[in-house]
Amino acid sequence: MSKKIISSIPLAQQIITISKHKNLKHIVISPGSRNAPLTISFSNDPYFKCYSIVDERCAAFFALGIAQQTNEPVALVCTSGSALLNYYPAIAEAFYSDIPLVILSADRPKEHIDIGDGQTIRQEGVFKNHILCEANLTNDIGYSDNLLHTNFSKIAKAIDIAKNEQGPTHINIPFYEPLYNTIEVAVEDVVALKSTNDVNETYTCNEEIQFEWNTTSKKLVLVGVLPPNRINDVVLDRLLKDPGVLLFTETTSNLHHAKAIPSIDQLIAKLTAKEFKQLQPELLLTFGGFVVSKKIKAFLREYTPKTHWHVNTKKAYDTYGCLTSHIKTTPQLFLDSLLGNDHPISVSNYQNFWLTQYQQGVKGHDAYLKSIPYSDLLVFDQLIKKLPKQAHLQLSNSSTIRYTQLFKLPKGVEVFCNRGTSGIDGSTSTAIGAAIMNNKSPILITGDLSFFYDSNALWNNYIPADFKIIVINNDGGGIFRILPGDKEASYFSTFLETTHQLKADKLAAMYGFTYSFTNGEDFAVKIDTFFKGNGRQILEIHTPRLINDTVLLKYFSKIRE
Repeated sequence: MSKKIISSIPLAQQIITISKHKNLKHIVISPGSRNAPLTISFSNDPYFKCYSIVDERCAAFFALGIAQQTNEPVALVCTSGSALLNYYPAIAEAFYSDIPLVILSADRPKEHIDIGDGQTIRQEGVFKNHILCEANLTNDIGYSDNLLHTNFSKIAKAIDIAKNEQGPTHINIPFYEPLYNTIEVAVEDVVALKSTNDVNETYTCNEEIQFEWNTTSKKLVLVGVLPPNRINDVVLDRLLKDPGVLLFTETTSNLHHAKAIPSIDQLIAKLTAKEFKQLQPELLLTFGGFVVSKKIKAFLREYTPKTHWHVNTKKAYDTYGCLTSHIKTTPQLFLDSLLGNDHPISVSNYQNFWLTQYQQGVKGHDAYLKSIPYSDLLVFDQLIKKLPKQAHLQLSNSSTIRYTQLFKLPKGVEVFCNRGTSGIDGSTSTAIGAAIMNNKSPILITGDLSFFYDSNALWNNYIPADFKIIVINNDGGGIFRILPGDKEASYFSTFLETTHQLKADKLAAMYGFTYSFTNGEDFAVKIDTFFKGNGRQILEIHTPRLINDTVLLKYFSKIRE
């Protein structure tokens, strides 16, 4: 029988054993001393897939990317003190995006806290506002049977909640010294421990919901962030056979249908008050995560429907101020039940009228793009046109996701973006973690600030050989030139737009990426060559800072002409 080396500390042994039997397989470890018992034990057990990421902020987003793709909990292991605090941005993102993480933080024993000892902070409760469960373990030198049972239930519960409720949990683990002592034990067979709180996989619509749906002629279905393949094509076809149903999707919805409207802002950007009244739904059905479009939020808050149902197994935000029902199931199960084969079809012109209006906007979109100078908008047009038909696309936040929203993507392109908190931090780290779990060609499109902010993400030994990064460099926070504000004020360029003259070439060289650059003259050729190229690549596209906002702001008025 084969042997393995593990920590001699019973609490560390217990955590490793329960993690294995709960199938907590992916372990992202950052270096430190206090977490040595966990690091030694995880890394010497062939059951676990361990990753070493030095920067804890990057490590947490890297883990988030893995969990984003697998829908299974990923463990984060760090030492005591400020190391733990660097996890917080990714934990908040996981909390709002329903992504399962299990934080395993090593700690000093309680009697060492607040006495001036090194690398100690108050770790208990540090994430309390953005986690689903906290387990503060107890330890002593002898580690009694009573502690064994108490800690077992806490550890198992935290892992179960992360898995079943899809979110972050925190297990805080005090360790006494010595930390590096080990023992040799046999590699045991894995027997799965029963999990609690298994998700209900059945659903039946009640009569009230069914009746209201069947008797309503203006039904708007709005889909936010949704992983690929959560709703099948068969049920989409049944949904959109109803002429009273209008389907709004976003880039991050990962839904495609000929009768869907994927670029919401193209339709509603310049509607008159009378047209808004025509568009106002009687019933709003929403599912998926947060919606990017500010315009659709403003519309629904002013022209509120009588009824708003949100379908989600876990939570329902009253985003539009009119929520009437939280339906606790999955979108697929809900639509399967709602749209039985014999459900009546409403008499309505709602869908057809607005699809016609949308197609007119698409014509205006195409015409406007033929007339504009080199700019962010023109670059995104070319990027979307040249994307591989099958790809795993990660987007950074701010202007990147908002530009992409204006275009229809190929059905085979899966789209992900950290929209839980919508921060620019961690986009590259998330993309790398996700890419190692996804078989499609990995592509990250990011803005310059987001890329430089997360440049430690490239300090990573797990980047796939075909990982591609496109950096749209407009010399700062270009989105602030689109937002209201005095762009000529003395503070604007320094403190809001934060202009710079940085380029990505030195980072590319340091981390072994092939680098190419364009500032306009040959950008279409460079994009084409980039997508056809092999190996890890960074393409930096420099765009004109003082033109981009003018081109975009004119877009919404011109496409209606």
